[in-house]
Amino acid sequence: MVFRFILFAFSLILLSSCAEKDEVNIYSSRHYDTDMQLYDNFTEQTGIHINLIEGTSDELIERIRNEGINSPADIVITVDAGRLWRAKEAGILQQHESEYLDSVIKPELRDTEGYWVGLSERVRGIVYNRERVNSDDLRGYWELAEPEWEGRICVRSSNNIYNQSLVASLIESRGEEAVEEWAAGLVNNFARSPQGGDTDQIKAVAAGLCDVALANHYYLARLMQSTQQQDREVAEKVGIYFPASEFGGVHVNISGAGIAANSPNRENAVQFLEYLATEDAQLLFAVGNNEFPALGNVEIPGVLGEFGKYESDAVNVASYGTNNPAAIRLMDRVGWR
Repeated sequence: MVFRFILFAFSLILLSSCAEKDEVNIYSSRHYDTDMQLYDNFTEQTGIHINLIEGTSDELIERIRNEGINSPADIVITVDAGRLWRAKEAGILQQHESEYLDSVIKPELRDTEGYWVGLSERVRGIVYNRERVNSDDLRGYWELAEPEWEGRICVRSSNNIYNQSLVASLIESRGEEAVEEWAAGLVNNFARSPQGGDTDQIKAVAAGLCDVALANHYYLARLMQSTQQQDREVAEKVGIYFPASEFGGVHVNISGAGIAANSPNRENAVQFLEYLATEDAQLLFAVGNNEFPALGNVEIPGVLGEFGKYESDAVNVASYGTNNPAAIRLMDRVGWR
């Protein structure tokens, strides 16, 4: 069993004084039970112990910055490429080289300068009401700005990183001017003011408050597998559509990780990153949190298999960060609140 404990602000001196060759210190904004299984399996295979600190992405970035050169952090794990970009810009990550990671993780899922790597895929689909929308009538995100969708779209607010990354991706592929025109049309088609999370958008579609919504695929997967009958009933009323390549492809985001700038156990950190890109670990990402594997050769289990294959827009996820400031300003200009 892995030796793990949650460290609070007063633990810095303790960790700094007891760093050993058989440990790796992980700062993670992921809070999933199956991640603990990942840590246990890594320790069992390597003998390297995991020390874990959890918090939000912003909290962890600020903490590592404050810890400075004495930070015990070896690995930073978070969700969304935009947040990984923030960590890189904050100067808390370092470049790493791994022939293994380069060989198994697609270039578009890695930082172009080697500061972080994507480890699972999160697909932002179009959720639709089965009774009110024919999936054959759905095309891509771009077409949701057309007049036929006026008053029919639910979406969460512009301060949500998932929506910011979608807009940033479109800026990369279409250009800022065109995306601003698209975003203005999308806002005009909102059925209500942006509110709630992705699950709330799915429930609104099921309730007929809107016909379609933008949501990450795993939120629907959770409803499908819920122990609550009312959640499963919601899931039965909706479907999820992934835009085909002829309509630009589907927007893919990631969970990912990088090595901390002042990592005291760098070799262990690289080994841990490489472990997360093995088939066994990738399967745990899929089974535990319904995330699609970053490795293309992993069999997709359960409800993920029911969703079927998808065609990525092939935009490098690193652009979600570099285009994030422009995306936020654009969304503000068009009134996406």
